[in-house]
Amino acid sequence: MKKFLLSCLFLVGLFWALSNYKGLAVEGKFDSMVLNFTDSLSPAQVDLELKAIASKYGIEPKFNSAFSKTDKLYVVKGDAQVIEKLKQSDELRKLTEYVEENYVYSMEFIGDTAPNDPMYKEQWNLKAIDIEKAWQKTKGKGITIAVIDTGVSRVADLKNTNFVKGYDFVNDREDASDDNGHGTHVAGTIAQSTNNNFGVAGIAYEASIMPLKVLSASGAGTIADIAEAIIFAADNGANVINMSLGGGGESKLMQDAIDYAYKKGVTIVAAAGNSNRNAAFYPARYPKVIAVSATGITGDKAPYSNYGAGIDVAAPGGSIARSKTGETGDTSGGILQNTIDPKTKESVFRSFQGTSMAAPHVSGVVALIEASGVKDPQKIAQILKQSSRKVADDTLNYYGAGHLNAAAAVNLASEGQLGIPDFLKWARDNGYLSPRFWVDGGAIALIPKLIMVIGSYLLAWFLNRWFPFRWNWSFSNGVFFGGAGLFFLRGFYLFDVTQIPFRIAGSSLPELGNAFSNTNALNPITASVLLPLALLLVLLGHPQWKWFAIGSSIGTSVCLATSAILAPQMMWIGSGLPAIAFLAVNSGLCFGCAYLSIKSETATI
Repeated sequence: MKKFLLSCLFLVGLFWALSNYKGLAVEGKFDSMVLNFTDSLSPAQVDLELKAIASKYGIEPKFNSAFSKTDKLYVVKGDAQVIEKLKQSDELRKLTEYVEENYVYSMEFIGDTAPNDPMYKEQWNLKAIDIEKAWQKTKGKGITIAVIDTGVSRVADLKNTNFVKGYDFVNDREDASDDNGHGTHVAGTIAQSTNNNFGVAGIAYEASIMPLKVLSASGAGTIADIAEAIIFAADNGANVINMSLGGGGESKLMQDAIDYAYKKGVTIVAAAGNSNRNAAFYPARYPKVIAVSATGITGDKAPYSNYGAGIDVAAPGGSIARSKTGETGDTSGGILQNTIDPKTKESVFRSFQGTSMAAPHVSGVVALIEASGVKDPQKIAQILKQSSRKVADDTLNYYGAGHLNAAAAVNLASEGQLGIPDFLKWARDNGYLSPRFWVDGGAIALIPKLIMVIGSYLLAWFLNRWFPFRWNWSFSNGVFFGGAGLFFLRGFYLFDVTQIPFRIAGSSLPELGNAFSNTNALNPITASVLLPLALLLVLLGHPQWKWFAIGSSIGTSVCLATSAILAPQMMWIGSGLPAIAFLAVNSGLCFGCAYLSIKSETATI
């Protein structure tokens, strides 16, 4: 037991050291401090404290803005020594919610890489993928992207874009003009004429477009036409295929066409679908196709986007607000491009939304990767995933490998960073080698989970010292699953397999209530004494399983106590004092149940 206690102390010391290590992920610049006074202080008390700070340090805290008064939020500027003294003041800490550095963030802009297209400022989506840095190295010259869609019309802002021979599989003719507007919009995102003092910009605007019409004016098309278009693209020099289309039903014909193109070195990208379902539609669902989910202007999953099985990466797809009557409202959240009006066939600028708009972002970046020298579809997929901006809490696989990042992808491709040394350099430069990232910025909050595991067994050990009982496997398992569960399985993802079993297995008893939702907020029903009490009532008469129920009560008690201290987030209650009180009270009740049960059991021994 001494070895066990020494091991626990060693682990606690190690995690304390790691949590205080200032790695790359937490560096920042600041020249002022933020003071957020507690809500319990009256305005008079706050004024008194501000005068004391001004007198003692020779500085004057001020409201951050006109909206800061309600929150009692102040900013104070001063030299490094004064700021450090403020930060270390125990008296000030007692009166504030927090005292922290007022970090300075800045826009990522270098030189004059922004194009001169007058409507570029409205293209939030291109800024979201960091396209300007990518343009410093390549614009996609020499790469051909096949747009398998409703066709493509040479609208005004595609005048300078290079086109190669395509085909209309709907009407069996070479003219693959658009009669819907969808395909032209998609082609614009990929390679809209850019730096032409007109309209908007495209991602790989020096690349070539191969228009392949497989969808009619109504937007529908057959598997046969789509499969033939894929083969046509592969046989006629396409490097990339974009399919902003999809549906249900697996097809051997489609699978064979995709395999054929893939073997010929064509990278295939497809939209995940717009049904908010837990799986990508076909053809995005096929393993050799890069499936793209959609994000809105805030970077969150778009409400309509499919997610889960098959999703490889996320890209801007837009999210247009609608009025209560269902009419399109503010279109600033959509993807703006030059297309045609399907009724008049005239050139117009329109904002669309959908995974159809997300896929061409990835196809455009794939063209930039290929222009940087990487041609193999498998390596291209690796680059896209490696370079994506990771999303820490993505338990339902909304974003696949993460958010599309054009600049990082082009850098990785042009520098050949596919070997182990280069990968480690990339990981270091992005902060992933910092222990702080893995401790408090990864998909699993490691320290809280380990505290729950170690704390549960320590509490059980102390109870065992007070009331000696036979420690068996049933009791150990109850302590473990009540406190943390197989937490490493909670974020586990396997292609085409539902994540629910992994989330359940990776949950402790209090976490079972949020195993079916994409949130870490605890459900008050399961994160309480109710489940342990129910287990005790049902199993207390069983000679073996009663110890599982008792162990579960101990584990749940520690889990709730740890959550109250480190992460008091509750559904319907919030994350403030009510949540802390709820968790603390139920932690005590769980401990009480375990204590009384052990006492009654040992009294009969």
